[in-house]
Amino acid sequence: MGGLGTAATAGVAAGALAAAPVVLSAAGFTAAGVAAGSVGAKLMSVAALANGGGVVAGSTVAVLQSVGAAGVSATTSAAVAGAGALMGWLSSEGGN
Repeated sequence: MGGLGTAATAGVAAGALAAAPVVLSAAGFTAAGVAAGSVGAKLMSVAALANGGGVVAGSTVAVLQSVGAAGVSATTSAAVAGAGALMGWLSSEGGN
């Protein structure tokens, strides 16, 4: 059953990568910026109010907007795929 764990983990990682741009766009994090009236706009407003008027670089909102604008990079895709493969391997080899 170890192969099933690896395949399932890889499938989840691939699905998450494929869905990320669609989900972020639906939340309002678009290539043109944060869409007015969206969930992303609300998150940005809350983050800005909490930080004295600006969104902190590297914050969750900033990262979501960056990924929404640029998409998921090849490096990130490779890192997530590698982590998924490692987790699958560890789960299949864990008891041995």
